[in-house]
Amino acid sequence: FIPFLGWEMNPMFGAAAMSLSSFCVVMNALRLNFVKLDKKGATSEDEASAETYYEVNIEEIKITERKIKNMNKITLKIEGMMCPHCEARVKQTLEGFDGVTSADVSHKEGTAKITCADTVTKDALAAAVEAQGYKVIG
Repeated sequence: FIPFLGWEMNPMFGAAAMSLSSFCVVMNALRLNFVKLDKKGATSEDEASAETYYEVNIEEIKITERKIKNMNKITLKIEGMMCPHCEARVKQTLEGFDGVTSADVSHKEGTAKITCADTVTKDALAAAVEAQGYKVIG
């Protein structure tokens, strides 16, 4: 205010104004907890589109659940993986296999945990890993 009106404010009043401002912000945020938002202004068209949206999402969830139920979980014991590079090579090989959705490979444990479709066999996965120079022992 000094250039326009020539008023000077004591910093203590500025600090009090800032505190009051923060208090008002917090109180307004807390006040929103008590507000009930209802559908008084919603039209039947809005409600119908919301119901359709939820029906579509429920159908997508059911499809996803069916896909998950049709997945196999296969664990291979692999010998010869010594480092993270070996781990990455086996992971890339397994995830490149048709029907495999994910592969969790650990060189420390010597295992590969594979999530795949029903059509993928353990023997086919073992053959793919052995083609990379590692030995599948179980």
